[in-house]
Amino acid sequence: MVGTNGTLGSLTALHRAAAEARTRDVELLVVLAWLPPGTGLGSRRCCDTSLLAECRAAACERLREILDTVFGESRAGVTPTGLTVRGTPGAALVDAARDSEDLIVVGTGSRGPLLRALRPSVARYCLAHAPCPVLAVPPSPLQGELGAVHRRNMWRMPLDARELAQ
Repeated sequence: MVGTNGTLGSLTALHRAAAEARTRDVELLVVLAWLPPGTGLGSRRCCDTSLLAECRAAACERLREILDTVFGESRAGVTPTGLTVRGTPGAALVDAARDSEDLIVVGTGSRGPLLRALRPSVARYCLAHAPCPVLAVPPSPLQGELGAVHRRNMWRMPLDARELAQ
């Protein structure tokens, strides 16, 4: 099984999980965890049922888009099954793991000190709590390059195309 949210890191993990599912000839469970707005950890707010239904529908649609983008119509020798779960990503993945023969695939992402302080690591949570093996997939080297280009654009720094060819 693999967790995804559509980010580059989660898509890298999804591709790796698909390769593992093909190798093992098993079904691939793709989990997308969601929380309604304003209901994060420590929040005391409660959402009405119409907002929850809208959030659930949006999460299901997002998961369909991700699966269509990654696998298209062919599914490339993999049988993906989507699951949307209301909750935090780490807990959703650990709860979906049924036995010790499962494999959880997560992206490690690139995390600076600020992100570490603000958001808990899904990979660390799974490594600490999962009843099965966890495969932590590092980010693609292209993700770092894309981040560097994004930072240059944000700060309006000139970009030399020769730097991209290295």
